[in-house]
Amino acid sequence: MYSEKIAMLINGRWCQGSEGKSQPLLNPATEEIMADVPHASASDLDEALSSSAQGFAVWRQITPLERQAIMEKAARLVEERIDEIAKTLTMEMGKPLAEAKIELGFVIDVIRWYAEEGKRAYGRIVPARVPGARQMVMKEPVGPSCAFVAWNFPGTNMIRKVAGALGAGCSMLIKPSEETPGTAVAIARCFQDAGLPPGVLNIVFGIPEEVSEHVLGSWIPRKMSFTGSIPVGKHLQKLAADTMKRCTMELGGHSPVIVFDDADIEKAINVTSGFKFRNAGQVCISPTRFFVHEKVYNEFIEGFTERAKSIKVGNGLEDGVQMGPLIDSRRLPVMEDFVSNAIDCGAEIKTGGERIGNQGFFYAPTVLSRVPDEAAIMTEEPFGPLAPMTHFNSFDEVVERANALPFGLASYVFTSDGEKATKIEQALDTGLVGVNHPMVATPETPFGGVNESGYGSEGGIEGLDAFLRTKFVTEVGV
Repeated sequence: MYSEKIAMLINGRWCQGSEGKSQPLLNPATEEIMADVPHASASDLDEALSSSAQGFAVWRQITPLERQAIMEKAARLVEERIDEIAKTLTMEMGKPLAEAKIELGFVIDVIRWYAEEGKRAYGRIVPARVPGARQMVMKEPVGPSCAFVAWNFPGTNMIRKVAGALGAGCSMLIKPSEETPGTAVAIARCFQDAGLPPGVLNIVFGIPEEVSEHVLGSWIPRKMSFTGSIPVGKHLQKLAADTMKRCTMELGGHSPVIVFDDADIEKAINVTSGFKFRNAGQVCISPTRFFVHEKVYNEFIEGFTERAKSIKVGNGLEDGVQMGPLIDSRRLPVMEDFVSNAIDCGAEIKTGGERIGNQGFFYAPTVLSRVPDEAAIMTEEPFGPLAPMTHFNSFDEVVERANALPFGLASYVFTSDGEKATKIEQALDTGLVGVNHPMVATPETPFGGVNESGYGSEGGIEGLDAFLRTKFVTEVGV
């Protein structure tokens, strides 16, 4: 049973919308309505913005060591409550419970990373040209911040924004997805119980366009961070431009997987099949375009297809389930259209290609062979359990095809040739490259794309710097 009480957090108080508006929260595995998600009114948003300004004035004055202590306590509380929060995450998003716990482990690591790294927001002294002068470069928090995040990783997407802001000394006003609100609420309760001052973290829900226009139209937030689709990201960037807010944009991708004939094929099959169907393929860095060398193409696709056929699909709370449902019924016809178009273009279904059952939004793990580059699935991000495969013959050919799209988030390469690996790492036009493994996202490393996949980084020292601004001070005779 879904146990999280959904509410907004404004000025340290949990509340419902002042106008009584809400929307139902649906379990994508059962289609059961589990709760109501409150919507913020304009006055609620104004209160949250004002609270964020007040919270920033308090939080920036707290020493990094004291901020670290509060954040560490929040991390410990997430650890203590991980079973309960994981169940909430699975019920609202659909991913298997084991995946939910892995995601929350990442949440804990991110909190601790930023808590510690916030103590290292170093400046520097620059030798002066004027005798007796002192020139200082200082780092200071950019100010109250705001964020809007997608539903596919309810914990990860939220905490990258929140922990980055708090570690730098900023306050955060965030709108999690209305489709997965409970995870964010549960994590925020951990921060509240850890002693976070009122107003430092505010959470609101509502009609996305109405909330974003109101929040981004205010001069209070000085920084905006977004995780979501490219069209929405472009829209939010335009809104943020009117008040010159700094932005970090983590947008969609269409990740190529390049398997050379000198690769360890068994390893490549095992790694990519597991990673492809993680979270039912609803991952911005999911492998989505498979380019396999002609010499090993048949071996790879047959092995990959067998792995796909063996995946147990079902309710993420059930034992042994390896893949859950899509987030909503709207995603099912999208999968069907991609598959239908690929077949019309000459592709062949090796397995899957259909909805599973008639309750819940389940779609079978799908492998498509010999998919031409002109098929829609090779140019548009599928965001689902679809693996389109094609073959290539030469290095230059596959690089050109992999770089043919305007996206540039992640890419993956499998080869045993070190020189070839170095050459293709430099040639691929993406912000993240994984060679012989897919682990391109950790708390201590930068995460972000290029081109239409966005700009800026979350994670690593770059993720902290995103919430800091630079001030130069020069003084003489003091």
